[in-house]
Amino acid sequence: MRTAVMAFVTVGLMANPGAAQDFEDYVVRISDEGDAFVLTMGPVDLEAMAHGHGGSHEEIGVFPPIRSVHFPRDAYLSGFSYEVVDHAGQVLPTAIVHHLNFITPDKRELFLPISQRLLAMGKETGSQSLPGWLLGVPVEAGSELVVSPMLHNPTGQAHQGVHVRVRLEYTEAGGAFPFLKVYPFQLDVAFPAGDKSVDLPPGSSAFSWEGSPVLAGRIMAIGSHLHELATSIRLEDVTTGALVWEGLPILGPDGETVEGVTIGNLYRRFGVKIDPDHRYRVTVEYHNPGTETITAGGMGVVAGVFLPAGGAHWPEADVADPLYTLDRRHYMREVRGDYDLILGGGGVIESMGMERHGDEEHGHEEDAYGDVPPDDTTRVDPGGNPQR
Repeated sequence: MRTAVMAFVTVGLMANPGAAQDFEDYVVRISDEGDAFVLTMGPVDLEAMAHGHGGSHEEIGVFPPIRSVHFPRDAYLSGFSYEVVDHAGQVLPTAIVHHLNFITPDKRELFLPISQRLLAMGKETGSQSLPGWLLGVPVEAGSELVVSPMLHNPTGQAHQGVHVRVRLEYTEAGGAFPFLKVYPFQLDVAFPAGDKSVDLPPGSSAFSWEGSPVLAGRIMAIGSHLHELATSIRLEDVTTGALVWEGLPILGPDGETVEGVTIGNLYRRFGVKIDPDHRYRVTVEYHNPGTETITAGGMGVVAGVFLPAGGAHWPEADVADPLYTLDRRHYMREVRGDYDLILGGGGVIESMGMERHGDEEHGHEEDAYGDVPPDDTTRVDPGGNPQR
């Protein structure tokens, strides 16, 4: 496993039309192997698809139901890996996992009073780890973990009874290690809540959101999630004008497919200081060489781990906060759409039916990361600050 940032973050409400299944037997289980928590989710049937990696997410996506599990013990997470197998136990390409999102609703996010995104994984992250003797993300026995997957099938052949197995490496609580407790954080260009995808007009475009953290501390590691046609993503201190970090897409042999994003292992220089009195902006840039707008074609998320100053306690979620409630309704697939739509009472999903709809984090009929309004729409966060 590479030593790099764990994507502790975190990344359509319409399922693949060809994947008619009711998910009646679908379950998520968690077990304790002594050095790792193992989550097993399935079964899911995946039909052969003509689009492969291409096509919109409502065409390629298969979205199993949201499920929750609870951590068996106190521990410090330090890495993850995953595999995909079929009903006979045959190992399948991990590219079948478009993304997996893990949410801890008892804790809040660093920049907003919404549920904490513990981690996300997918084709861009692969398997990741932190130096477990140095850094660990604390989890508590009995705390809830919401599991939200999106699968697709770029293999060109059908697979039955697919299961995904995720291994979350940990260090036991109560020992000498890790030296430092770190916590996941996420910044999304489509904050504060709702669907997350952005439309890509012809030519160059940029999308951003800015806010202030609730705690002082240091970003120790950072990564990101991008889509094809992205050119960069960066985190800046708006108050000072300093660049905190910039990520670049890692392209595949075709020169177009995003296979990864550069990682910032900032702990090697003891992180980058973050101040609650400053404002920080995440910005993603795209270049669409075509002549037509690509609907819901982009995303921009940075995520990493954060060391609170002075050993400060990470804040609990305020479940009565209106933004927390709105966000939770969205990731639990009770509503869909952008922030303004949901805030105005729209986007209600009438029936969960066969659970053949997209992922709360991606939202609006494609990707669990979801949509945002067109470029000529300006969002306002709860503090009245422009988001783009």
